[in-house]
Amino acid sequence: MDPARASARALLDAERREALRRLSGLTGQFDEVVAASRDTNADDEHDPEGATIAFERSQLAALTRQVRTHLADIDAALERLDAGTYGTCERCGRPIAAARLEVKPAARTCVACAAVR
Repeated sequence: MDPARASARALLDAERREALRRLSGLTGQFDEVVAASRDTNADDEHDPEGATIAFERSQLAALTRQVRTHLADIDAALERLDAGTYGTCERCGRPIAAARLEVKPAARTCVACAAVR
């Protein structure tokens, strides 16, 4: 494996490990909030703590979705790496700048195409 590809794989693997660590933590927090809500009044509308618990549950669910999406993006980048298309913009076909891939290893598009969205 060439050095650039090995470096990209190491960066993506590190990103994946960090995302899995975050997902595990968020899942634990979500489970704690759900468990805490079982011990409270089920009437969120009239319970002063209800809105807080509902908000926390909603916020943790949103963060969990974001991490799962990021994991899917990382897995797709690893597939592109294996296929030999990693670092090529999916929109215009030009190379994605190394600096962009360093900051956002799962990037699918170059900076110019990402700005167009």
